[in-house]
Amino acid sequence: MAAQNRKLLTSESVTGGHPDKLCDQISDAVLDAIMAKDPQGRVACECCCTTGVVWIMGEISTSCYVDIPKIARQVIIEAGYDSPAMGFDGHTCAVLAAIDEQSPDIALGVDKSLEDKTSGDCGEADCSANADTTGGSPAGGGAGDQGLMFGYACDETPELMPLPIALAHALARQLTKLREEGTLPYLRPDGKSQVTVEYDENDRPVRVDTVVVSTQHAAEISLETIRADVIEKVIRPIIPAHLLDEETTYYVNPTGRFVVGGPVGDSGLTGRKLIVDTYGGAARHGGGSFSGKDPTKVDRSAAYAARHAAKNIVAAGLARRCEIQLAYAIGVAHPVSVRCDTFGTGILPDAQLGALVAGVFDLRPTAIINAFDLRRPIYRQLAALGHVGRTDIDLPWERLDRVEALKAAGV
Repeated sequence: MAAQNRKLLTSESVTGGHPDKLCDQISDAVLDAIMAKDPQGRVACECCCTTGVVWIMGEISTSCYVDIPKIARQVIIEAGYDSPAMGFDGHTCAVLAAIDEQSPDIALGVDKSLEDKTSGDCGEADCSANADTTGGSPAGGGAGDQGLMFGYACDETPELMPLPIALAHALARQLTKLREEGTLPYLRPDGKSQVTVEYDENDRPVRVDTVVVSTQHAAEISLETIRADVIEKVIRPIIPAHLLDEETTYYVNPTGRFVVGGPVGDSGLTGRKLIVDTYGGAARHGGGSFSGKDPTKVDRSAAYAARHAAKNIVAAGLARRCEIQLAYAIGVAHPVSVRCDTFGTGILPDAQLGALVAGVFDLRPTAIINAFDLRRPIYRQLAALGHVGRTDIDLPWERLDRVEALKAAGV
């Protein structure tokens, strides 16, 4: 393929020791602790960290008590920051918390949707606008906020994810594995990966063009050793050999040194790795973060539902690529819009596929929560290495349980 006609897509991932991902994990660990004791708890927990200190803030309404500083320290230690030698130590760092209750104005719409409030006691025009369309059952709680969410799937990998982000996550996972197992004991918790994939004229991946791995390390280890080990033990075992060639470029710690890392090297913040959490830039993102939010927040639950719909569309053979957009109004149960984009790969018009999604999937927040059993402590395990496309854990939004229904409805 001529150089000027090459189509490249790049995605990145980070390890659990990256400062932003450390904050995501703390936020979701607090959420998990509350979900374990009070499944109806309302949680919007954010975190930031820098040298020697972690701040935890947000709005939480719950009937239980959880020890937030203890939870934060446990996450930090388990991420690998367990001694002064790491530059950040969960045993001794300061942990500050500033927590308030959820706004009662938000709770009004989350506890009972507009549809249920107006059912039976509104004017004819209002009732027709708000009537439930799923068999007359109560709409349940409304969306916790307005906003738009995206889900995506494609046939590039068995898990129906874009190849660049799948490879980037696998590299980050391998870095962590080699550190935790002691295979490369000089590795430190902070690390990043990036993969550039070349596509042909049919948008099929054909080769890996560039691989970037940056890993925090002990001060005494040479760049030559790190480069040789990373290529041999991280990159080559993960990226299929047929995707690598003599023109593939490798950058390993390209600055030449990465000793100062973690919160000492860069501040961290919950929700600052949204593209890492999802599709690596291959699809749009609505802008709302996932971590630290209970499932009444559609930023999280509806994004999972959109992935579920897109993945089942692709698995059903209705499209090679599918992106679903959902949008909600605060306090309203039904999405205000459902949009399907198959980028010209669908066997049916996109508008028809969008109607199929709206008919096959119940996209009201309460229905999503119930279908995926989201009021349980499952979230910290998602806070690093992606919320979608996971094969190492059983996630309900990754199940292909609507394929036959979509096929039948699309006939």
